[in-house]
Amino acid sequence: MEIKMNKKLLALAIAAASSNAVAVELYNEDGTTFDIGGHVSVALEGSDEGDTDITAVSPRINFNATHDLGNGFVADAKGEWALNYLDGGENAFTTRLGYIGLTHEDFGRAVAGTQWSPYYAVGGVADMPIAFANDFLYEDHGNLGTGRAEEMLSYGKMFELGDAGKFGVAAGWQGRKTDTVSNDWDTTKIENNYGNRGQVALNYSVMGFSANYAYNTGDVTYGSSAKSVTSESHVLSGTYGTYGSGLYVAGVYAMNEYMNTPHQLSTTGNPIEDSSAYEALVAYALDNSLNLSLNYESVVDNDASKTVYSTSAIQAEYNFTDKFVGFTGYQLDLGNDYNNKEDNKWMLGARYYL
Repeated sequence: MEIKMNKKLLALAIAAASSNAVAVELYNEDGTTFDIGGHVSVALEGSDEGDTDITAVSPRINFNATHDLGNGFVADAKGEWALNYLDGGENAFTTRLGYIGLTHEDFGRAVAGTQWSPYYAVGGVADMPIAFANDFLYEDHGNLGTGRAEEMLSYGKMFELGDAGKFGVAAGWQGRKTDTVSNDWDTTKIENNYGNRGQVALNYSVMGFSANYAYNTGDVTYGSSAKSVTSESHVLSGTYGTYGSGLYVAGVYAMNEYMNTPHQLSTTGNPIEDSSAYEALVAYALDNSLNLSLNYESVVDNDASKTVYSTSAIQAEYNFTDKFVGFTGYQLDLGNDYNNKEDNKWMLGARYYL
C-alpha cells in the first residue's frame, strides 16, 4: 500500500512539473520506472510583414526515471532537450530541463537542477495554447527564475484541507552566477552578473477554482553598468477549470521591477524600472476534442506610461488521437508605444507526442 501511495503522489508531482502528459513506459520493476516522452511539432507560420515558412513549435524529447527508496521516499530524475531538427547544424539538442527530485507524501518535494520554477506555477497558468501563449515570463527566464529556472533548488508541499480544498507552499533559490545573454534575432551579447535569487509561491484551490501568488527577487548587474539593481516581481493569478476539459479561465497580473525590457522577448535591452504585465485566457473544450481559446497579453512601462506590446490571439486545437494534435491560431498585434513594428501572425500545424 505504501509503495502504491508513493507512486501516486510522485505521479501527481511529476505531472504538475512536466512539459508533456504523454510518455512511453520502457521499464517498471521493483520500485523503479523509466519512460521516454516529448513531442515533435511543426507548423506553417506567416505574418503580415514576413514570408510564410515552416517552423518548429517547441519540440522536445525527455527521459524520466523514478526509484522507490523506502520509508515513504521516492527519487526521480528528468532530462529534457529541445530538438533543433529543421535548420540542421551542430546544435541538434539544447537543454531545457535537467533535475533530480525527492518526494515524500508527508514531507513534500525537493528538486535540484534546471526546472519549472514555483514562480512559473503561478504566472504560467495562462501559458497553455500551443501556437500563441505567454511571452513576458520568458525574458531571461532561466536566470531570473520566471520560467525554466537554471541551477535552482526548490521545495514545495501541498496541504489537504478536506472539503475546504488544498493549500500549497513552495520556495526556490538560485546562487550567484555570471552569464552572457543574447537574442535570437541579432548578434547582440551582454554579460550580466546575478546575485543570490529567491522566490516563494502560495496556492489555494477549491471546487475547481484556484488563487495563486508568488514573489521573486534578486540583485543583477546588467552589462557594463557598475550599478546593481534588484529585479523583483509580485505576481497574482487565478483559474477556473482544467485546460482541455470544458471551460477553462485564467488571469495573471504581475508587478515588476527590472524584469521586462522595452522589446518583446528581449534579453539584452535595458530593463524597465517599473512595469506591469497582464495576461488572460478563456478556453472551452468541446466533447469532440475541439478546444477553442481566446487570449490577451500586454506589458506596460509604468514610469513612461507606454505600452511595450499588446497582443490577442484566437486559437483552436483538435485531438485526432491522444498522441496527434492539430492546431491553428491567429494573433493580432494590438500596438505599442515604442515604435516597434506591428505584425499580425498566424500558424497552422500539428503536434505528435512521443
